[in-house]
Order: sequence, then C-alpha cells, then structure tokens
Amino acid sequence: MMSTASTHSVDEMLPAPRLFTLGLQHVLVMYAGAIAVPLIVGRALQLEPADVAFLISADLFVCGIASILQSMGATQWFGIKLPVMMGVTFAAVGPMVSMAAANPGYEGARMIFGAIIGAGIITVLIAPFVSRMLRLFPPVVTGTIILVIGVSLMKIGINWIFGMPFGPTAPKIINPEHAAWLNSVKEAAGAAGSTLPPVPAGMGLAPSVPNAAYAPVSNIVLSLVVLGVIIGVARYAKGFLSNVAVLVGIVAGGIIAASLGMMHFDKVANAAWLAPIAPFHFGMPIFDPVLIITMVLVMIVVMIESTGMFLALGDMTEKKITQPMLSAGLRMDGLGTVLGGIFNTFPYTSFSQNVGLVGVTGIRSRFVCVAGGVIMVVLGLIPKMGALVEALPTVVLGGAGIVMFGMVAATGIRILSAVDFKANRNNLFIVAISLGFGMIPVVAPDFHIWLPKAIGPLVDSGILLASIAAVALNLVFNGATGDAQGLRKAAMSAEA
Repeated sequence: MMSTASTHSVDEMLPAPRLFTLGLQHVLVMYAGAIAVPLIVGRALQLEPADVAFLISADLFVCGIASILQSMGATQWFGIKLPVMMGVTFAAVGPMVSMAAANPGYEGARMIFGAIIGAGIITVLIAPFVSRMLRLFPPVVTGTIILVIGVSLMKIGINWIFGMPFGPTAPKIINPEHAAWLNSVKEAAGAAGSTLPPVPAGMGLAPSVPNAAYAPVSNIVLSLVVLGVIIGVARYAKGFLSNVAVLVGIVAGGIIAASLGMMHFDKVANAAWLAPIAPFHFGMPIFDPVLIITMVLVMIVVMIESTGMFLALGDMTEKKITQPMLSAGLRMDGLGTVLGGIFNTFPYTSFSQNVGLVGVTGIRSRFVCVAGGVIMVVLGLIPKMGALVEALPTVVLGGAGIVMFGMVAATGIRILSAVDFKANRNNLFIVAISLGFGMIPVVAPDFHIWLPKAIGPLVDSGILLASIAAVALNLVFNGATGDAQGLRKAAMSAEA
C-alpha cells in the first residue's frame, strides 16, 4: 500500500500479512541481544534455572509492551511515534552485575528492580531537560562510552566460552584431600577433652587443583564453530539473513550442543505453554538511594544515546523530530524502565540494530514495530521459549557474545573515527584516560576494597567511571561543545 499525500510513510498502515512478516524481521534482528542481558544478570544473581527462564520471558514481554507504546504512542506524553523497537540496554549490565555479585539471590533481584523503578521514575521527570545535556556529549564522549561498554562486556562473553571465574566451572577447585583433612581437624578440635585449638572463624581452603570443567577443548571448538557460522552467514548471506547472523549462529550451536548431549530439554518439557508475567515475582523491590543514583547515571547515558538514535531515525524516515516528540520518546525510555522494574526485568532503550534495519529495508511504517512488539509480547507469554533459551549451554552463547559485545565496541570506534584527532590532540587524552578509567574494574575488581561499601555499585562499573571521566575531561579540554547535529552524525555513523 502506498502512502497518500495526506499520510506520511511513518503513519502508513500496511496489510496484515506484510506487517507480520516485517515485524518478525525486527524481532529476529534484536532477539539475540534481547536474551543476553537476562541471562547475564540471572546467572550473576545465582538464580535457579526456572527463575532465569522467567527473567527471559519477562524481558521479551516488556520489550514488546515498550515497543508498542514507543511506536504507537500513549497520549502526547509518551512515545515518539516512529518505528522503534525497545530492548534492554547493555549500558546497565555492569552496574547490575556488580549489584548481583554483592547481593545474590532474591534480595539482590529486589534491590536491582528497586533501583530500576526509581531510576525510571526520575528519567520520566528529567526527560524534557535532556536536550540541555547534549552539549556535554559530543561524539568524542559518546564514542568513548560505547567503546568502554563493549570492551567491559567482552569479559562476560569470554567467560561464557571458558567458564566462570567462580563456581563449578572456575579454573581451579579445592583439593578433596585437603578438604577431608580440614574436616577431620574440625571434628577433632570439637571433640570432648580435645587440646587442639578450634579452627579460626572464616578459615577456608584456597582452590589449588586444575578444574576439568574449565576451558575443555570441546567447549572451545563449539564456540569457534558458532563464531565460524556467524562469520560465514555475515560474509556470504545477502539481505535480511546477514542481519540475523548472530541468531543463526546461536541456533546452529544449540543444534550441535543438543546432538552432543550438552543441551537438555527436561525443563523445556516441564514449562507451560502459556503463563502471565506476574509483577514483583521476586518480592517487593528494595529502594536503595545509592543504587538508584547509579542507575540514574546509566539512564542519562541511555537517553543521550536514544536522542542520537531518534534524530538519525528522523532523517531516515524524513520525519522532522520536534522537541515535544523527542521528550515523549525519552519519557518512554523512563516508562519502559519503570515497567521493567515492576515486571522483573531491566532498563529499556531503542535498539540500534533495529534503527539500522529501517535504513536497510526502507520500510518506514511505525506499525511494523507495533507488530514486532505484539510478537514479542506473545513470545514472553510462552514460558517454553524462556526455558529453551535458558537451556542453551553458555559455551554456545560465548561464540555469539564475542560478536555481540565486540560489535558494541566497534560501534564506539566507528563514532570515534569521525572525531578530529589531528587538529585537536586533546581528544586523544579524553579517549585514552577515559578508557583507562573504564578498565579499572575489569583489571582490578577489588580496587575499592577500602572505599565506603555504599558506593561500591557506583565505582564498580567501568562504564560509569568512563562516562564521568569522559564528560569531565571533555569539559576541561574542549568545553561544552556537543550539539544535536553531532549526536545525529554519531548515530548515523553507528548504523551505516
């Protein structure tokens, strides 16, 4: 159906079969990225597999709701009414993993969701004022932040391949003979009439025996196969198929893992076909002021990134982005984040790969993304889908994680490629020092051991440290030089 003179292509209603097909394309393009964050955070919280599967379902459900509201619009206050698919932002992964490590289990989940709800509410309130912050975020700052996000996440992808630093797949385990000896000493010291001093409180054995479950050759080979499939599809496939290369690689890896007996479907079989997403599944949220501030800082970065995406999308669709439209779109980032906290999931933003898909396909209708949102809602209501994703061995996700997280870093590099380093050598200092700050928690995760524990989540995120450093250094060297045009160019270069 062609748009008429009175109907902008963004507002064009396509036939239902075409809407479904094009909406499904958007879902497939974002699916791998959408499932990554609940897997990362769920496992960092040390939740049971059924709870991790629930997080995945909840994420898909809220992805759909937020996408529908953003593209369709909900009153004049929420939704930019452009073809936008909403997904969990990778920028929040570092702080959430830090919160999870400090407070595993349901309590940690409640603290994370409390921080998300609080930050979402504040985001709704400050969204109209974000345009005044653009001057603090020229391409040298946004490119550096996105680069650090990707580099920080690479640690997770690499651990998916070889094994996690702690737990059953840690590089080393405790020698069973040493453990038996220590237990016998404890029993002897506790016996009546024993002259042995009691074992000091908190004493434990250090892992010293190489763990056969860490980095087995079979895992490395399977990850390389997944990576090879992704590279092959990206290199030789054409059109839409090349855009879903990561998803194809994950599916291929899952099939191989299942054939080798590495993937089990018991929990998939036991999962229901249809179930609602209950709010506050893990209990009522805990509102910690420091955690909320941490997440608000993340959301400011997210809103700046979203602003660039919206401006770039306006150019792609030939739809002028007005200040009220921009504020409504950013408020939806906040509302989506509030919904995320209520329905047991995470902060939301526009997914850049879907913005890129609009440019690739040339389909501008926002109702395509509404259809994609409906599909995501349906997928979220099918627990078997979440259980199937959770059943994937992390080694399969590792090969894909190298690509997904590496692409985030590469996007930052592409934005930085447009920065003038020759005429303004001070930009080198901004990138170099900010990158160094971003690497502190990666290289020295215990650096804040003597700092106040309350600020742990704030300083434990390389993304936040790099963001603060980049903004401050840019003010020192360049002043407040950012503008909407620079942000638009940065977003366009990221999606080119």
